Amino acid sequence: MEHHFITIEGNIGAGKTTLAHLLARRLNARLILEEFAENPFLPKFYENPRQYAFPLELFFMAERFKQLKDTVHTNDLFQHITVSDYLFTKCLLFAKVNLPDEEFRLYQKLFDILYQQLIFPDMLIYLHSPVSKLQTNIRKRNREYEQNIPDEYLYDIQETYTSYIKQHNIKTIFVDAANADFLGNPKHLQVILDALENRQEETQYYVILP
Repeated sequence: MEHHFITIEGNIGAGKTTLAHLLARRLNARLILEEFAENPFLPKFYENPRQYAFPLELFFMAERFKQLKDTVHTNDLFQHITVSDYLFTKCLLFAKVNLPDEEFRLYQKLFDILYQQLIFPDMLIYLHSPVSKLQTNIRKRNREYEQNIPDEYLYDIQETYTSYIKQHNIKTIFVDAANADFLGNPKHLQVILDALENRQEETQYYVILP
């Protein structure tokens, strides 16, 4: 496999972390997982988005940058592939939804400084699920602060991701994950593995899970 840095993205509850674990195991890859639980502003944000959005996004950006900088730039003699369950650009996409214009402009200036210092993935796997499926997954994983996320917020995040996917320049496997069950259905994971192996020359490739 020619890919060395594979990133998985998608909306809240899309199954990013589950797929990242499975791919890393099958590919004997180094795994980078977002440490969202370390963000002290996350529960507060869901209670009062206007007050806590800016510190929430700043904390996420600082933590993601440090994690990617420390991990991706460190050579591993035994694992030549890295799998991550987030893209650093995620910082900007969520900030665009969560921040008012003036705060977003300031945030973007900080983002641009950090973004230039990172290694970019050579393959993005984007999991696209309907909001109803996202809400089902959110309820299943039962994080208390997520249980009242409105559909409208998930739609806004979805639209922001879709706009980004249309114009970015990273090779992308766009996965229709409406029926995704990576843990319960081995065929779904195999579809992703086959796409990684066989579609290396295509800029964007669309996959529907059976």
